[in-house]
Amino acid sequence: MFSGKTEELIRRLKRATFANLNVAIFKPEVDNRYGTDKVVSHDANEIISTAVPAAANISLLADNCDVVGIDEAQFFDDEIVRVCNDLANRGIRVIVAGLDMDFKGNPFGPMPNLMATAEYVTKVHAICTRTGQLAHHSFRKGENDSLVMLGETEEYEPLSRAAFHKLMVREKVRKMNVTSETVTPKKSKNA
Repeated sequence: MFSGKTEELIRRLKRATFANLNVAIFKPEVDNRYGTDKVVSHDANEIISTAVPAAANISLLADNCDVVGIDEAQFFDDEIVRVCNDLANRGIRVIVAGLDMDFKGNPFGPMPNLMATAEYVTKVHAICTRTGQLAHHSFRKGENDSLVMLGETEEYEPLSRAAFHKLMVREKVRKMNVTSETVTPKKSKNA
């Protein structure tokens, strides 16, 4: 989150339209933060898009395209991998943006398989709000444990690997209700 992935997707798709290529942009229906008819970056750059309920719809709607853009690909089912490969095999340039890891630091949905079958992978990173290092993780601030939860800076914080793991350990300890009681060492038999 906050790394510029949607901004980069929009930049690449606008360049394709400047080249007079037939471009179509898709996003999952679940992403309705800015409405259903556009993809919008955090810095308010936008491009018209089509929200689809499932990845299979993209194949049907992208029939006469030269370039297909897909935002928030992590929210699609595993069918998105087949769809992207089928489009690419037909000579259509496919540009995909999505989070590679979820808020728990695990690979997110179809993203690992999309990255494995892509010709090119560009990873963009936010800046950690605590260390100033590159942020590789999106830390969820709230208690919601649902895998899919759309949000902005109120819900998520970009963190470096070290800051993320420090907070994850702190959260684990907090959930275990561990208190800092003084532990007295056992007395040895010889004492």
